[in-house]
Amino acid sequence: MDKKAFYKLSYGLYVVSSRKDDRYNGQICNTAFQVTSEPPTLAVSINKQNLTHEYIQASGKFAVSIISKSTPMPFIGHFGFKCGRDFNKFEAVKFRLGGTGVPIVLENTIAYMEAEVINKMDCGSHTIFVGQVRDCGILSDNEEPMTYAYYQDVKRGKAPKTAPTYQEAPKTAEQMDKYTCSVCGYTYDPEKDDSETGTKPGTKFEDLPADWTCPVCGADKSKFEKEG
Repeated sequence: MDKKAFYKLSYGLYVVSSRKDDRYNGQICNTAFQVTSEPPTLAVSINKQNLTHEYIQASGKFAVSIISKSTPMPFIGHFGFKCGRDFNKFEAVKFRLGGTGVPIVLENTIAYMEAEVINKMDCGSHTIFVGQVRDCGILSDNEEPMTYAYYQDVKRGKAPKTAPTYQEAPKTAEQMDKYTCSVCGYTYDPEKDDSETGTKPGTKFEDLPADWTCPVCGADKSKFEKEG
């Protein structure tokens, strides 16, 4: 069975957010989809280990903020590879509370939908929450949404281990060694340029500046492991 077939499915990239009492949290999600149009319903798949899952369970509400194609990787790393149990993810991010009381992300996003949970399905490691959309809107008409294919192929991003699409990457032999971040899974490929950090192709990992950090999660070089 070639699980790479799953990469051919079409996905977007979103921040799914919720609240519990007066606390807010959000995470990157690539599994959000419209279920019906009348009434408008939306489904998201959330890992049971994630804090956002706990908040959706508690409040019965969630918002989906659609990420723009131009979103920098550190923003994705902020919501996708850091835990809300350790710090407040919304402290340094522009947002507003929607009519349901959940946070809607206002930076690097082009549209939003907020919903109240009307059903849920236990899928083992994940729960699919189905919500009736209570409000939605456009935040920017000048940007395109980021697809998961673009995130993988152009941004060279990875799925966290708690994502429904996570797959362990096969080891391959290359002329120049690749290094993978043990925190978020980002792979530094010296034969490709790094648009996020301005690194030129052909720069070995060992030759990167001592203060170079992962463009996704901000981890330093000591957190990278050589592939192979």
